[in-house]
Amino acid sequence: MITVSENAKSEVTKLLGMEGRGPQHFVRVGVKGGGCSGLMYDLTFDDQMKDGDKVFEDNGVKVVVDKKSLLYLLGTTLDFSGGLNGKGFQFVNPNASRTCGCGESFSI
Repeated sequence: MITVSENAKSEVTKLLGMEGRGPQHFVRVGVKGGGCSGLMYDLTFDDQMKDGDKVFEDNGVKVVVDKKSLLYLLGTTLDFSGGLNGKGFQFVNPNASRTCGCGESFSI
């Protein structure tokens, strides 16, 4: 399961409204190769389901993960930080054995 913090929910709701996206849109979360630790998180808005997608809904936010990425993301919490040290979505991933300093890439 992918969980969504209250801060992430607020930011997703705000961004969907600002971009004029409707209720059919959801958060697509994935993993791709790259970054200084080997794997990078990918987060976008989407409205098209693909074969093999797994759907989670937490805290009123629909999150969709492709089958391959799900293995890396099970148990992850999507959070958002608006603090002075950095602003953006953060992934709290219990599966990551190592993360880079910026938190945008990881390894298992």
